[in-house]
Parts: sequence; C-alpha cells; structure tokens
Amino acid sequence: MYIEYAILAGFALLYSLVAGRLESTSLTGPIVFLGFGFIAGPLGLDWLELDVGRDWLRILADLTLALVLFADAANANRSVLRSSAAIPVRMLLFGVPMTIALGIGAGLLLFEQLSIWELAVLATMLTATDAALGKAVFTNRLLPARIREGLNVESGLNDGICVPLLFVFIILAEAQGVEGQGDTLLLHYMVTEIGIGVLVGLGVTALAVRLMQLCWDRGWITKIWGQVPVVMLAILCFTVAQSLHGSGYIAAFVGGILFGIRAKDETHELLLNTEGVAELLAMLTWVVFGTSVIYKAIPLFSWEALVYALLSLTVVRMLPIFLSLTGSGETTASKLFLGWFGPRGFASIVFAIIVLNSTIPGAEQMAVVVVCTVILSALAHGISANPLAAALGSKLAETDKR
Repeated sequence: MYIEYAILAGFALLYSLVAGRLESTSLTGPIVFLGFGFIAGPLGLDWLELDVGRDWLRILADLTLALVLFADAANANRSVLRSSAAIPVRMLLFGVPMTIALGIGAGLLLFEQLSIWELAVLATMLTATDAALGKAVFTNRLLPARIREGLNVESGLNDGICVPLLFVFIILAEAQGVEGQGDTLLLHYMVTEIGIGVLVGLGVTALAVRLMQLCWDRGWITKIWGQVPVVMLAILCFTVAQSLHGSGYIAAFVGGILFGIRAKDETHELLLNTEGVAELLAMLTWVVFGTSVIYKAIPLFSWEALVYALLSLTVVRMLPIFLSLTGSGETTASKLFLGWFGPRGFASIVFAIIVLNSTIPGAEQMAVVVVCTVILSALAHGISANPLAAALGSKLAETDKR
C-alpha cells in the first residue's frame, strides 16, 4: 500500500519542480497526470492499483470541485467584466444553453436508448469547460486581454451554471415514467437544495470573512496558519450545505463570489494556497482517472461514443459560441478560437461520478461518452493551445497595425 503512496508522492514532487517549464509546452498538467495514471496503471507498468470504490472517489471529487468552484468564482476578474463583458456574458447566457440544446440534438441522432432527460444530463456534463487543459491560452500575452479573460471568466463560471442544471436534469431523468413525481422532486430541489446552498454560501462566507478581518487586524493570524482559512472556508461551505441537505456545489460557488467581492484586490493572493490544494487534489483525481476509470471504460467504447465526443468538441461547442458572439465585433478567427477552446476536463469527470451514483438507467453509457470526450479533449486542446494562441495573437496584432 505504501509503495503506491510513495509513487504518487514522488510523481507530485517531480511535477511540482518542472511545472513552470511544462506550462510553456503542449504538455499540460492534465495530460501529464492522465498519461502517468495510464502508464502506471493495469494497462501499463501496473505500478498502481487505484481501483477505488465510488464512495472514496466521490468524496475526493466532491472536495476538489468545491475548491475549484470557490476559487473560480472568487477569481472572476470583475474589472474585465466591467470593461469588456461582451464575450463572457454572451458565451454564458447564450452559448451555454445553445450548447446543451445542440448536445441533446446530437444525442437524439446517436443514442436511441437514452431518454430526452438522460441526453440533457449528458449534454450538461459536457458543457462545463476546464481552463487547466488550455492554460497556455490564458497566459499567452500575444492574445488581447479580452480574449484571454473572456475565456477565463467563462470557464470559471460555467461550472457553477451547469451544476444546478445538471441536478435538475438528473431529477427529471430519475423520475421519468412516474407521473407527477418529477414536478414534486424538482420543486423540492429548487426550494431546498438551491435555497439552502445559496443561504449557506452567503452566510458562512460573510461570517468567516468578518472573523478573518477582525483577527487579521489584531495580528492573531500567523503566516503559516494564514494559508489555511480560505481552504477551510471553501470546504466548510460545501460540507455545511450538504449536511443540511442543500447543494454544497452551489454553496461553494456562491461563497466564492461573495469572498471575491469582499476581498477585492487581495483575492488572488489569498486564494493561492486554495488553488494549490485544488491542483494537488485534481492531480490525484486525474491519476485515478487514468489508472482505473479509463481501464474500465475502454472495453465499453463504441463508435457512437466516439462520434458524439468529436461532435461535442467541435460543432456542439463551436457553433453556439460562434452564434452567441454575432454582433460582438469579434473577427471570424476570434470567434472560432473562442469556440474551439472549451476543453472538457475535471468538472465533466466529477459530473460523471455524480451521475454514476444516481439511479439513471443510462448512467454507465453516459459516463463512457464523458470518458471518451475528456481523453480526446485533453490531447487535442493541450497540444493545440500554444500554437493556436500564438497564431491568433499574431493575426490580431497585424490587423490592429492596419
């Protein structure tokens, strides 16, 4: 048992030493983690046997997504939103619903055995995007700030938008065939889970921020322990809401928004440790994904899953984003670029785990489609991030000179 922990610790140590160098290449973190898990797993060197039960994996995924949602919501660049909100607002308000609708339409053509609500669940799982898979896009200074921050804000906030939609569709999928039950469960979810989630996120964060301010002013917080409060606040929002039968994901997301508003210019510095812990937990999740999830999913792959994955990464994402940006003043190249960089990653994996823990009849088939899409996305978006960002940056710079 300990040898496996030693292998994971050694890998994390090595990656942390060269992370800065790798970020300038096409080898993004998720590609490295996924590849390591696959190579070290049963289909490779067989060093790791991380065949963890769903409960253990669900807890890991839950806590990681809570940290990611909190940090992403808090880090939303409000100055950019005020100065150039057109791109992220259009992509979130128009692009996300159209992507889900088009995803349902693609599913109707490929998966006759899945109901309309199951297809809605699948489409929502694959609408959430992952900034980590295309990090070079957000750090490439050749790209205008509106492009970089537009994608960054959209990627950070669309997870929070997809969470309640996902649970609504899961409720409707589970209740299909039982007259009246769907409406009752949906009303219960809207009133209790969303309501409790919002109230807990706001209440816990407001109280915690006030206590942090009081203790900081009195010099009670040390440098070492000063790295802990925000991490614990994100987890507290999630766990308190879950304990009260509310949505911990919504609590973490709402709490992050309030924290970012209250922390203002100090938000990024205060969140550094939270983001570091989230990255570490995400790394472990990616390794487990590469070691055991892919191993189990490969025999279940089908041509329908592959076609849907390709459509999800191209037409299903790109067409809605292109249409949502019509009239925004962006060039055709920019709109295509913004549509292409919607990588599917960590959130989609967590959503698949949530669905596998539900009673939806087609849960396993949907999870296989998600696995296929995430693998293709990790490779395609990771490899293309640097060259396409550089090409678009140069093209826009030439256009501006004219």
